[in-house]
Amino acid sequence: MLELLGDMANLFGPFRLFHYITFRTLGAMGTALLFCLFFGPFIIRKLTELKLGQPIRTKDEVHRLAELHGGKRGTPTMGGVMIIAAVGIASLLWADIASAYVWLALFSMVVLGGLGFYDDFLKVRKKKSDGISGRMKLLVQLFVAVFVGVVLLSNPATFQQASQLELPFFKSLVLHMGWFALIFYALVIMGSSNAVNLTDGLDGLAAGCTVIVAGVFTAFSYISGNIKMATYLQLPYSPGVGELSVFMGALVGASLGFLWYNCHPAKVFMGDTGSLAIGGALGVVAICINQELLLVVVGGVFVMEALSVILQVGSFKLTGKRIFAMAPIHHHFELKGWSETAVVVRFWILGIFFAAMAMLTLKLR
Repeated sequence: MLELLGDMANLFGPFRLFHYITFRTLGAMGTALLFCLFFGPFIIRKLTELKLGQPIRTKDEVHRLAELHGGKRGTPTMGGVMIIAAVGIASLLWADIASAYVWLALFSMVVLGGLGFYDDFLKVRKKKSDGISGRMKLLVQLFVAVFVGVVLLSNPATFQQASQLELPFFKSLVLHMGWFALIFYALVIMGSSNAVNLTDGLDGLAAGCTVIVAGVFTAFSYISGNIKMATYLQLPYSPGVGELSVFMGALVGASLGFLWYNCHPAKVFMGDTGSLAIGGALGVVAICINQELLLVVVGGVFVMEALSVILQVGSFKLTGKRIFAMAPIHHHFELKGWSETAVVVRFWILGIFFAAMAMLTLKLR
């Protein structure tokens, strides 16, 4: 499709634009955004008709939180299908479908989205906040990581690049992992997918942070696929990886479109359907462009949320005491008196700060 439009440039000059990744990235972003805005009401209505409403936890230790979020009960969940569909359609329309990188990203998003959908379905059916087991989540995430790793490492053209670990802020400090990279990939995808999942607890929080992180990775994907820019900025160059900027642009547009309906008071939640898919896709893109550690910087809010849970659980098991009023940390601030909107906007501000730090690594090399 793209080649046909590009070849038609001799007949109609503006078709030359389809040769440019920047134009196609903007096209994918706009397509995904418009898809969510146009089809959003229909999807929300169908989710409501199917009675796929979000259950609210009512255990003793979260009684106060249940009071704060009681009005959310019944709000349709599984809205992540809107994001996945928008990204998929926009990517297939605007990206080079011959790109293995794009297919890996789409594969991870669909598989982990399916996992999240099943998890959300069980929660709705049981009318509890407990869905599938943590072990099953980790096994599926491990499968995605191994699949992505084997595809990249078994190809002689991508092995050297895929087996290297690039360190932000350093010019030429690179670790060569070989096939041990599979273990690292598993940590990246599991960590990223679950971190976004933990962040998805307040109206607009995960979607807004996704816009920020995906925006930064749109830029890094484009630079990594452009030999002149990658060489000048001393980033690892990977032929063809620039197509991931189209995928990331689609994710930016889809997240913005979803945020239109997910901002407070939310009309729909992304659920695990969206959060697991988004986190996994971000992890795969970070792996493909050799910026796994940069994901820790730009996704600082996601990391903060995950660390708060790890510290809370560890502290309680070791000492019997909790560090936070509740984890993930966004609930801690809610219980300390911050309004939901204040927590979300302030975390967005932190997200922008972390994004600026990530962009700064381009010059501090």
